[in-house]
Amino acid sequence: MKSFLLRTYDTQYKKLLLFSLLVLFLCMGSLGYNYISTGELFNAGVSLKGGITLTVQISELVDVSSLESAIKAGHSGADVVVREVTTNNRASAIIIEASDISQDDLVKAVSDFGVQITDDNYSIESVGSSLGSQFFSQMIIAVLFAFVAMAVVVFITFRSIIPSSFVVLAAFSDIVSTLAVVDLMGMRIGTAGIAAFLMLIGFSVDTDILLTTKVMKRKSEGGNIFERTVEALKTGVTMSLSALIAATVGAIFTNSEVMRQIMIIVAIGTAFDLLYTWFQNAGILRLYLERKEKNVKA
Repeated sequence: MKSFLLRTYDTQYKKLLLFSLLVLFLCMGSLGYNYISTGELFNAGVSLKGGITLTVQISELVDVSSLESAIKAGHSGADVVVREVTTNNRASAIIIEASDISQDDLVKAVSDFGVQITDDNYSIESVGSSLGSQFFSQMIIAVLFAFVAMAVVVFITFRSIIPSSFVVLAAFSDIVSTLAVVDLMGMRIGTAGIAAFLMLIGFSVDTDILLTTKVMKRKSEGGNIFERTVEALKTGVTMSLSALIAATVGAIFTNSEVMRQIMIIVAIGTAFDLLYTWFQNAGILRLYLERKEKNVKA
């Protein structure tokens, strides 16, 4: 079975490369459609676009879907998301994130639904739209700066712009595809989500540099391009699967919504990293090196 998979990987690498590019184009199309439909690339949470976060401690179950629908029905135009917080597998609180609604109206709507609210069992936080917008712009700048810094480091490492651009493309593909899936899931990205995407940039570059270093800078170890790719594959896939399993377990068992969002984004991004490192980057790099060797022989 193993030899069959490796033989397929060796002989069908161009088709695997085209498949990875197709996935990237579909994800970019999904993001483009979302932007045309909503005016935003992704669903920003309260911490990025401003709004109210109401946290209410509860002692009995609350139908969060019905509560969310009730608030929206009573306040047309309000953007509302209701989540449940569990402790020891029991509901302990509900968190309502809302924009385009006042604090008093939100508290009243939750109380009218039947959720008991007293001075001691709730807290409310407000992020102004200008502050949220500032957070958002700063986060975008941070992501762009991370990409630029990554490109510079990769170029310094390999002293060649073409292989370096392959690494940057793989990281870009990973971020774009993860963002598209997160959009399709309806997840609202807050500051924690942006931090998770910054983590993904570093992780994606790590595996791509492993591949490029093994294939380009260690020719003295012997083996052809494919054999050196397989050697890198063994280490890289082990790294990625370990991260994927850890992130998935974390997303399932954590009680923190912030940590759950981070773990979900990391898990999705790690899965895409497997695709874009070993299908896209490995395929493009192999085509580039084989053509380069052919030109040298000619």
